[in-house]
Amino acid sequence: MTSTADSPSGARAASSAGSHSFDVVDSEILVEAPILALRRDQVRMPGGRVAAREIVEHFGAVAVVARDGAGRICLLQQWRQSAGERLVELPAGILDVAGEDPLVAARRELAEEAGVAAERWSLLTDIYTSPGFAEESVRVYLAEGLSSVDRPAPEDEEADMTESWVDLAEAADMVLRGEVTNSIAVAGILAAHVTLSEGRDRREADVPFTIRPTRLAERRAEALGPDADLKQVPQRESEQGADADGRR
Repeated sequence: MTSTADSPSGARAASSAGSHSFDVVDSEILVEAPILALRRDQVRMPGGRVAAREIVEHFGAVAVVARDGAGRICLLQQWRQSAGERLVELPAGILDVAGEDPLVAARRELAEEAGVAAERWSLLTDIYTSPGFAEESVRVYLAEGLSSVDRPAPEDEEADMTESWVDLAEAADMVLRGEVTNSIAVAGILAAHVTLSEGRDRREADVPFTIRPTRLAERRAEALGPDADLKQVPQRESEQGADADGRR
């Protein structure tokens, strides 16, 4: 492990080690959309200045490295509008049901996207995907002991999605060749490769998901009720008034 003394910036890092409390003095919601919201926080910086920071709120998500008895994992190719191309990904989905256990969501997504169920589950890693501006965090599982199950008819981008089963070592090489650029897939593939190739102990699947984002989910659940589909966007009072009298 490299010490701060070995780093060109070691002196600065040692002298400024995380003592400031970045208090939020004001906050407002700018956009509410089905799977995210945009929030602007006014944050007190070191020295007293208050700066605006725009944050993408998110429900969080789960992803699965599904490994069969031959050592192959399931990889999907799915169109991503933000990237403007099809990306190599893992089976995954957002935590858009109020209060849902992440493992329950992972089982559902694996069945829906790969058409398989798994007997054995373990935790590979939890990651923030874009912490510079987004709350999204993802729990990545390793699923083994696979069997085929029925899957629902795909819709939207998933109707164009393709599936392949690739040896885990080859998938890791794909990451290093730049053929896998989805950050969740990169993290999951490499974590699985290290865990399995080095014989690491498996982590329990029910370890608390401490970095799971809660703000958007709690706000939607309060407005929509328990067990709601959190992708519904609640109407604001001003919008409800406009609907009622038809003039605004």
